[in-house]
Amino acid sequence: MASGILVDIKEEVTCPICLDLLPEPLSLDCGHSFCKACITSNNKESKIGQEGESSCPVCRIPYQLGNLRHNRHVANIVERLRKVKLRPEEEQKRDLCVCHEEKLLLFCKEDGKVICWLCERSQEHRGHHTFLMEEIAQEQEKLQIVLERLREKRVEAEELVADVRKERTSWKNQIQNERQSVQAEFNQIRGILDCEEQKELLKLKNEEGDILYNLAESENELVQQSLLVRTLISDVEHRLQGSTLEMLQDVNGIVERSETLTLKKPKTFPKEQRRVFRAPDLRGMLRMFNELTDVQRY
Repeated sequence: MASGILVDIKEEVTCPICLDLLPEPLSLDCGHSFCKACITSNNKESKIGQEGESSCPVCRIPYQLGNLRHNRHVANIVERLRKVKLRPEEEQKRDLCVCHEEKLLLFCKEDGKVICWLCERSQEHRGHHTFLMEEIAQEQEKLQIVLERLREKRVEAEELVADVRKERTSWKNQIQNERQSVQAEFNQIRGILDCEEQKELLKLKNEEGDILYNLAESENELVQQSLLVRTLISDVEHRLQGSTLEMLQDVNGIVERSETLTLKKPKTFPKEQRRVFRAPDLRGMLRMFNELTDVQRY
């Protein structure tokens, strides 16, 4: 209640031109008061006719510079307002505007910032859509939706990483099994087929290296994407758990980053389309070789 009264009093003793408390209040014939610097500058810019009259910036009633009078009553009120201090516990709870030291009661939708009533009247926010802090439930709901989407993307990213790791293991096992099969077949006639065996092993080694390298690259990219999603989630959760002021700072930037975040699909290698080495009938060849050897002996 007391804070509300102070706000009302401050509005009454605030210069309509610069929106600051009146440091040297001067009153016009019409009753409006302005700080000395602002009304002097206005007098130079708005003189009417040859009599040196200017018009009041608020009501447009003409006045003469010589008729301006110092308003000691308003000056005393301003001086007392500057000395007003809230109790420590109240001061900690009060969020003040860094520019005007007024309570942050409004939210500017265009800039995505929490502002005070003087900010709303300033050139920076003039014409923008502003809402009372009590009316920002939709913004909080928007952040909640963003958080749910990010959590879904985190789950998707973790599943993709798991799939890539599983595929790497499968490829390693398959290549290892083929390696053992090739070695077992060629060991029977090492002296004759050693050259061909080495060629096939080299092909498998190159294929394994290419596939595992690409899969490792995909895994690293997905891990980085997962970390990015986690970081963004942590940021949003921190905002939602903090004060309303912290939650709303740069909320548009958070929403934009979450909407533009896409997960890169990993490169896959279909097992069905690759050429698999099939060893010939080595036992038959060895038997024929032995028979030919026996014939040559006789």
